[in-house]
Order: sequence, then C-alpha cells, then structure tokens
Amino acid sequence: MEVVIVAGADAAGRLVGGAIADLVGRRPGAVLGLATGSSPLPVYADLARRHAAGELSLGSARAFLLDEYVGLPPDHPQRYRAFIARELERHVDFAPGAVQGPDVRADGPALLDACAAYEAAIAAAGGIDLQLLGVGSDGHIGFNEPGSSLASRTRPKTLTDSTRADNARFFASVDQVPRHVLTQGVGTILEARHLVLLAFGAAKAAAVAQAVEGPVTAMVPATALQLHPHATVVVDEAAAAGLALAEYYRETWAHKPDWQGL
Repeated sequence: MEVVIVAGADAAGRLVGGAIADLVGRRPGAVLGLATGSSPLPVYADLARRHAAGELSLGSARAFLLDEYVGLPPDHPQRYRAFIARELERHVDFAPGAVQGPDVRADGPALLDACAAYEAAIAAAGGIDLQLLGVGSDGHIGFNEPGSSLASRTRPKTLTDSTRADNARFFASVDQVPRHVLTQGVGTILEARHLVLLAFGAAKAAAVAQAVEGPVTAMVPATALQLHPHATVVVDEAAAAGLALAEYYRETWAHKPDWQGL
C-alpha cells in the first residue's frame, strides 16, 4: 500500500485526476470505478477541467458505480446515478450508456438477481482498472459496514444509523436517508487493478490510521486494502494525523521515481 500525504483536497484531485488521465491516455477504453460522497469531488472537478482544456477524453471509457440507494424515486437528486451525472458525466464526454450502476428497480429477492447481473457486467467489461474509494468514519468502504466479509460480492446491505447520519448532510434530514443499498462487496472491490482511496479532514484520521496501519479485520473493511497489490491512499494532513509512519510516507513519496506514477 502506498500512502500519499498532500496539502489539501485540491492537490489530491489534481494528483488522482492526472493518474486517470494517464491511464486513459494509455488505454482509451479503460474501465473506471466511481465513488460518490464528498471525497471524490476534487477528482471529478479535475477531470472536468482537463476535458474542458482538451487534455482528456473519456469517449471510449466505461465506468461502474460503487453502490446505489434502494427505494429512492428514479428522479431523486440524491440517487448516486444522479450524483455522478451531475458531478462528472455532464462535464466530460462519456458515450451514452457508458456509465452503469446497479439496478435498484427490482424489489425483494429480485434484487439478488440484479446484484448477480451487475457482477457479470463488470466482468464482461474486463474488470475495473481504477476504483475510486472513500472511507467512512467507521472504516466502511462502499457500503460494506463493519463485520462485512472481506470476500463479499455485490449485494443488498442495511445501513447503520451512524452511516445514515454521515450521509444526512445530503438530505433534508436523516429520516430521508434510505435504510437499504446495493453495494459492491469487499471481494468485488479488491478485484479492481488499482484502488485509490481518498480521505480528507480530521474526522477521517482514525479510520485512515486503522485502514493503513491497523490489523486486517472485517470490523474495519477498509483494512482489506492492505491485501491489494496496488492500493493508493491519498490524504490531506488532517486525515494523516493518526499515522505512525507519516514521515516515512512523506519521504518515500518525495523520492519516488517519476516513471512509476501513482
């Protein structure tokens, strides 16, 4: 695992946006894994800037969402498909249908078929080349709450009160936050070829420290990134405050050969 400590969220956006631009430059048909929430917003802003400047095309790329709420109306602005359309898709040149999320139109046991279909769609696309991730204050990735199997696949999940409280800032009240979601599992996430986790602010410091330097445990699903051959954690100074090896991470990043990239 590589840890990169940057000055702030904008610097992280430029760094990760540059890595995505390099990937797409090498492989125009690259497959991206898109996360929602506030953490990836600086990356999406950087991709939009690069596209507007003529430096980036996603016209041949594909993308899959990490998760989606169950139970929101199709036109609800806080559906994650709407979030990605608003924050990224309308600012770049993805082809129609190139961005896909799990199908939450089904109900009851039919949701299990939708999960299997989503796994099959990712596999048919050749797998995800670069997966963006955030981390919850309790260490969850996607909506894999503490206790989730590290081998889990895309499935329905019930959100805890703490996760719903974390997401309430996007709704009028916590009561409007859905209780259920479909999410890629930890095992699904680990199959992406490059994982990039972003975290900013002091509220994420404990989760980052556990994810990077704690024992691998289902109680902190983000610790599964320690098992991945190419995982990158990009954090600001506040989110890095709990890292025992922060100086080591700064030194190794400062002297990393340019040709290696992110």
